[in-house]
Amino acid sequence: MKHVTKADGGRQPFDPEKVQRTLRKMGVGAEDAERIAGEIAESVPDGVRTAAVLRMIRARAKAVHPAVSHRTNLRRALGLLRSKPDFEEFVRVLLREHGYQVETGCVLAGRCGEHEVDAVAEKDGTTVFVEVKHHVSHHRVTGLDEGRIARAIIEDLQEGFRSGRCVVAIDGALIVCNTKLSEHAKRYATCRGIGHIGWDYPEERNLRTMIEETQSYPITIVAGVSRSVSTRLAAAGVVTAKQIAYGDATTIAHDADIPLKEVLLIAGRARAILEA
Repeated sequence: MKHVTKADGGRQPFDPEKVQRTLRKMGVGAEDAERIAGEIAESVPDGVRTAAVLRMIRARAKAVHPAVSHRTNLRRALGLLRSKPDFEEFVRVLLREHGYQVETGCVLAGRCGEHEVDAVAEKDGTTVFVEVKHHVSHHRVTGLDEGRIARAIIEDLQEGFRSGRCVVAIDGALIVCNTKLSEHAKRYATCRGIGHIGWDYPEERNLRTMIEETQSYPITIVAGVSRSVSTRLAAAGVVTAKQIAYGDATTIAHDADIPLKEVLLIAGRARAILEA
């Protein structure tokens, strides 16, 4: 059995089905994905690094699905966003795509102090404050501290509401991060009833699936978008590929102070990704 070496040095069995799933997410058809996965499984040496496997996947995917050349890896794209305000705004847009009513710029008064939160979100009669955690490296793990802090804020805000200081009845907290969660963080959040959305947690409704269900890809999914360009776009309120693909290019170019020609180029690539 062949193994792959992960970025942290750990080893795990090579999984052709995982290769197929990656290819399908890139838009490759089922038949081609199965064939390519088999070819890669036969050609890779034992102990190959996962980064090398991903390069092989992308190279073969481009040959059968040219739109792949316009996009970067989703986890990497999320890491390329600035923590503040880009990723925070991206999370707010994503929550709205999933039916949340979202308010921003919120400072809530607890019984013992005031708390500036990244958003207040309401859905199905439940209101939560949102805390966003972003790591540049997607290999980082989000740990327990965020859950502990959120629990303390929940208690203070609920006590503040009962005493008349807080005008919003907060039912709980939702922590959203772009990385995986530690097992300790998962256990604590479950025990304390704190909502947590991580890269692959919960299994059925996590950050990756929420993005893919609505095609709410970050603007950095488009290959070739530099940090300076993504920063200017974010300042103009454009943080997703959909916003630039189907928005008014002239308005975006003006608001972001980016040449119209470059906006049109990015928009074309974004549409190729979304419509693949």
